[in-house]
Amino acid sequence: MENGLVTLDYAASENAVEIDNGIRDTIKGIRISILAMGLGLANMKAKGLYKNLGCRSLTQYIQRLSDETKMDRSNIFCWLRIGEAYIRYKSDLEQIGFSDNDGPTKLSYLNSALTKNEKQEVFDNIKNMSVREFRTFAKGQTAIGNAADSLAGDRWLVSIRGNNIYINGKLAIIISSKIERRAATYFKKVIRTACEGLEEEGVILPVLLRDRKEASRFQAAVNRLKEQMGLS
Repeated sequence: MENGLVTLDYAASENAVEIDNGIRDTIKGIRISILAMGLGLANMKAKGLYKNLGCRSLTQYIQRLSDETKMDRSNIFCWLRIGEAYIRYKSDLEQIGFSDNDGPTKLSYLNSALTKNEKQEVFDNIKNMSVREFRTFAKGQTAIGNAADSLAGDRWLVSIRGNNIYINGKLAIIISSKIERRAATYFKKVIRTACEGLEEEGVILPVLLRDRKEASRFQAAVNRLKEQMGLS
């Protein structure tokens, strides 16, 4: 890493071990580059280099990588899609100066965006939009939905009134007033977070932690990971 920039040298290597080591180093945080990992995986797939590591298929290699690095397999497949998208549209992306700093996660939505929108608009937006905005754009949706859209089924509209939670105007959840106040507050907080995820069509990953100290450490780690993934 020089001057804060990540080198992608291992991604285009002809040596399977070098690519494998580069991906593992990046996962460990030695080199923070989702784009480099994606390009390395795409190179490994295109040239069948996983065979040099004793794997019969790329899926077997990714499973081994997941097991040994404790990284979720779906994340690794996502990086592969990012790398393949970058290679496919390399000239267009280089023309706009797209880099790790622009949020490589957006590349996983590039094909979808191009099927629904004009090419020039897509490449303008992938450079300037946030990951969330580009994901919504790629789906052919507007960034901000109104109540009518929600009721039509295009978006979810959640409202909370006291202990009652409504989804698209229909009663979905009732928190009993008979349960202990602390428990009720806890469930409301969890449900409110779930409702935000539903409205934004996001993904929630439930994680059980033992205490506030552990939660604080976990949150700090999550913030670092989101930054690395270009989601912050």
